[in-house]
Amino acid sequence: MADTLSALRSVMSSHNPPLDALVVPSEDYHQSEYVSARDKRREFVSGFSGSAGLALITMNEALLWTDGRYFLQATQQLSAGWKLMRMGEDPALDVWMVDNLPNHAAIGVDPWCVSVDTAHRWERAFGKKEQKLVQTSTNLVDEVWKNRPPAEANPVVVHPTEFAGQLVADKLKDLREKLIHVQARGIIFTALDEVAWLYNIRGSDVSYSPVVHAFAIVMINSAFLYVDKRKVSSEVNSSLKENGIEVRDYTAVSSDVVMLASDQLDPSSTVKGTQAAVQEEMKTNVLDKYTKEEDNNNDLIWVDPGSCCYALYSKLNSDKVILQQSPVALPKALKNPVEMEGLKKAHIRDGAAVVQYLVWLDQQMQEIYGASGYFLEGDGANKKKKSLIKDKTNCLAILLQETMKLTEVTASDKLESFRASKEHFRGLSFPTISSVGPNAAIIHYSPEAETCAEFDPESIYLFDSGAQYLDGTTDITRTVHFGKPSAHEKACYTAVLKGHIALGNMRFPNGTTGHALDIVARVPLWKDGLDYRHGTGHGIGSYLNVHEGPHLISFRPRNVPLQASMTVTDEPGYYEDGSFGIRLENVLIIKDADTQFNFGDKGYLCFEHITWAPYQTKLINLSLLVPEEIDWLNTYHSKCRDILAPYLDESQLAWLKKATEPISA
Repeated sequence: MADTLSALRSVMSSHNPPLDALVVPSEDYHQSEYVSARDKRREFVSGFSGSAGLALITMNEALLWTDGRYFLQATQQLSAGWKLMRMGEDPALDVWMVDNLPNHAAIGVDPWCVSVDTAHRWERAFGKKEQKLVQTSTNLVDEVWKNRPPAEANPVVVHPTEFAGQLVADKLKDLREKLIHVQARGIIFTALDEVAWLYNIRGSDVSYSPVVHAFAIVMINSAFLYVDKRKVSSEVNSSLKENGIEVRDYTAVSSDVVMLASDQLDPSSTVKGTQAAVQEEMKTNVLDKYTKEEDNNNDLIWVDPGSCCYALYSKLNSDKVILQQSPVALPKALKNPVEMEGLKKAHIRDGAAVVQYLVWLDQQMQEIYGASGYFLEGDGANKKKKSLIKDKTNCLAILLQETMKLTEVTASDKLESFRASKEHFRGLSFPTISSVGPNAAIIHYSPEAETCAEFDPESIYLFDSGAQYLDGTTDITRTVHFGKPSAHEKACYTAVLKGHIALGNMRFPNGTTGHALDIVARVPLWKDGLDYRHGTGHGIGSYLNVHEGPHLISFRPRNVPLQASMTVTDEPGYYEDGSFGIRLENVLIIKDADTQFNFGDKGYLCFEHITWAPYQTKLINLSLLVPEEIDWLNTYHSKCRDILAPYLDESQLAWLKKATEPISA
């Protein structure tokens, strides 16, 4: 890392103008949360591998900002030359730069890797000391990254309507009506999941997210997809062309945005006829409304300031730009009936895989370690079942010991294999968090084969995992113990469970934000002076990103009301550094609630769980549950048995029946 910092500082010094500081964001050109290997620039310079963070390099210091999910991980991964800045506790990056860099300081950033919102916020802050945000013409990290992974040409695939639930033509029609409503003649899409959703395409350019590195521009009478053309087969190209979408090279987006700004962006002659035919077939009055409106001033360009890169925005006339949330963000979050049904089916298959994994893991823990297992609380578990090693030859004894070893990685690989056997499986939805004991306190822990922990029957095990299926994306967390949990571990688990149940049982009026509900999941923890440093819920895509907005449930305010047909997770937790971590997570759908009254005629909403896997009753202090919570748990477990039974063999079903036996105080 020292050599990398030295090389970067040399490049900064020779830059015109010389840079006093360089910001290295986590994001790629599309402001993605998860990025491809060649876009992990912040990880390359800092060594920190978490999905969220921001690096700042000056001539004398190197600092990394990250949020509460990663404090412990960053402490372990950053080298001696780096200082960890804790978001929410230490000064924010822009505040630090204003306070610590000199007047007129030049602060460099690749404008493709920072959003409009972020760049504007920094520029406002820098004005206090006449500091300047410098848009570098190249990414300076790329200049010193000698072994940067190459770009891959992974194929684009069409996402069938049987899974998407809505035709591209209908999505474009709805979008164009919104453009006309705000007097815009075009819109730029940079968020990968929005491009994929709008055009019903998928890909594999980013691990765990079935998206394509691409931009899109949609105008009233034309549409463009900017992508490496090597990825687009003739069949996919034909499908896009049928919807009036012209495929252009990925790098052409830069010059085309300039053309868009001057109202000179036109489709090629080979596509014009197709677009005209598509518009006629749509039989919509969108174009009529556009051409017949009195005093028509549709000359604005719509840009989402939270996702559009500053590089493209800078090519536009700022007076002619609408800076608003993307008009497809909400339609993407509101699942149509086909998507909703697919998500439910995907979660059932996924729940079966999780139960199969728990059955296998329970057996392994008993056979290898002599653990009391998932159901019993016995003492006396051996680190290894010594009776299995009878040969007096040391080499053979060591070999047998290694053979019987169970690690965080070998276990998570087994979980993936259960999922891979399920219909429509296309991969994991994020790196599996498989964490034993102290590692479970690292909120977004990612085990590595060379350094991961071995299982311990006397330690908590937390696994947070999910999959991508053609009909839906999944995300589930369970926490288990195969030995004898302590009274403190039980109390903490029960507090987390109480918050999880309380949030899932909420009824609330239309217009309520996730920020308003976040406290519900924390109250049982707060009663004992406990808390957690992450949000409580996020949206989830339909064979798209596992983290999907624009809504969330979090202590961080976001003024996006929850609506029926949205998905959201329910995942409170508690973590003790160096000891253990607990988290429970289900995916919920939001639906209309049937209430006795309807105060204010607002209409009320509630949640429906679509994740199916048991909670370990051995970890629950039943005396801390109220009757309503016990009833809820028994009802949920009964549904688990009924819903998952067709997907399990006889022994697995017997295990599940035992795991879901009714409890009482």
